[in-house]
Amino acid sequence: MHAASARPAEPARRTPPAPTAPKPGGTPLAGVIAMVGSGLSNQTGAAIGSLAFPVLGPVGVVAVRQYVAAVVLLAVGRPRLRTFTWGQWWPVVLLALVFGTMNLSLYTAIDRIGLGLAVTLEFLGPLSIALAASRRRVDACCAVIAAAGVVTLMRPRPSADFLGMGLGLLAAGCWASYILLNRTVGRRIPGAAGSAAAAGLSAVLFLPVGVAVAVRHPPTPTAVGCAVAAGVLSSAVPCLADLFTLRRVPAPAFGLFMSVNPVLAGLVGWIVLGQNLDWTEWTGIGAVVAANVLGILAARS
Repeated sequence: MHAASARPAEPARRTPPAPTAPKPGGTPLAGVIAMVGSGLSNQTGAAIGSLAFPVLGPVGVVAVRQYVAAVVLLAVGRPRLRTFTWGQWWPVVLLALVFGTMNLSLYTAIDRIGLGLAVTLEFLGPLSIALAASRRRVDACCAVIAAAGVVTLMRPRPSADFLGMGLGLLAAGCWASYILLNRTVGRRIPGAAGSAAAAGLSAVLFLPVGVAVAVRHPPTPTAVGCAVAAGVLSSAVPCLADLFTLRRVPAPAFGLFMSVNPVLAGLVGWIVLGQNLDWTEWTGIGAVVAANVLGILAARS
């Protein structure tokens, strides 16, 4: 997942970099292709990472992904850590903690309830931020639609995994916190230096976790390869693709496409992992997506 007022890069779920005006000579088709590639890369990375769960577990896969994300963001942001003041450090520390918790809760939820449902529940985080910032009646309707979708997904049934669903909602709360903290970091630290510092600190916090996992469950080359692929496909590729896209398509169009990520997650989970969803689950996913699309369209009008 989800990039100053939004998530810079992240794994099953990320938030796009700050929107920029489309290039006058930009090619819209190239932007659409980049958006499709970004979404598919993000969800495919999460699916490939889950293939390493039997060996590394969700914790081990997230640890490797944090390392990959740190390498990528530190290379891009190049933060000068010695120049940070306490007023800059404390939101960076909180951002690092939220970043790690968000990915860990999401990947554990994927392990328990599948990719499509986990990503849909996590998507409620940024949707809640958007709806909470408005007092329009249409946004109240969007909230009702999204709530109906959540009730459909979390309805009591014999096969329901409420712990997995709870972890998906925890990931949603972390994503919302990540967006708000990124805004604070973006105001206090220029460029991508703050996000890079947070990614690096999160990777350091996961070092003992990675060592413990490696000692208890010796990794295989295939498992490590899947975990590294998850970091690349869900962090590096989406980050570059989003920067390319936001120069060629308007920000509202980008937001509309981001809304389709839960659907992409469901399709990738079905094709790559064989995780079938019944019609009620697809209805719940559709309701959450529709709530976000309606909110964006209403804002544009």
